[in-house]
Amino acid sequence: MKSLMKRFIARLLFALLVATIVLYAVFPFYFAIVSSLKSGTDLFRVDYWPVAAKTSNYARIFVEQPFGRNIFNSFVVALSVVALGLLLGITAAYALARVHFRGRKLLLLTILAVSMFPQVAVLSGMFELIRSLGLYNHPLSLVLSYMIFILPFTVWVLAVFMRGLPRDLEDAAAMDGARPWVIVTRIFMPMMWPVMASTGMLAFIAAWNEFLFA
Repeated sequence: MKSLMKRFIARLLFALLVATIVLYAVFPFYFAIVSSLKSGTDLFRVDYWPVAAKTSNYARIFVEQPFGRNIFNSFVVALSVVALGLLLGITAAYALARVHFRGRKLLLLTILAVSMFPQVAVLSGMFELIRSLGLYNHPLSLVLSYMIFILPFTVWVLAVFMRGLPRDLEDAAAMDGARPWVIVTRIFMPMMWPVMASTGMLAFIAAWNEFLFA
């Protein structure tokens, strides 16, 4: 009887913990949706349930604001960052993970340090660089800016994963006359699709949610 009671209490506490975590994670999104259905002075009232819901707000952002174009630009920029980041990242990861040269570990640590560097510290310098290149207020400027913090993360993750791949496959391909680009694209990439997909997804989310440079 006592064991059943302990099991019931444990399950109840676990259910309460899960419910609390779910509520903590979902409530900000719920409150944002409720607030989006308000207008005028109703925005300053704290209501946890929409009293007078107005769905016309969603139509107005497309009619009165270039919201559709902004979403399209964000989508294009995020996809461009992912494609360019993975292309440069996998080539740099191969050099850092499979090619032995002096200072390789120091370079890896430098890449990790750059990924931890605060973005606001390079904001003014990046603005001057973008303006000197004539890319101000152009989507390409966002792609170049986002690569500062996307590329180090991509290179680090792919390099760590690539170091664990069997060297026998690379040696066998090299003996058959395969060049490094063929080894990367034909041998390593089929085995790296899962980590590339997860890294690309994280890079897409980071580029999509970035607001400081935009």
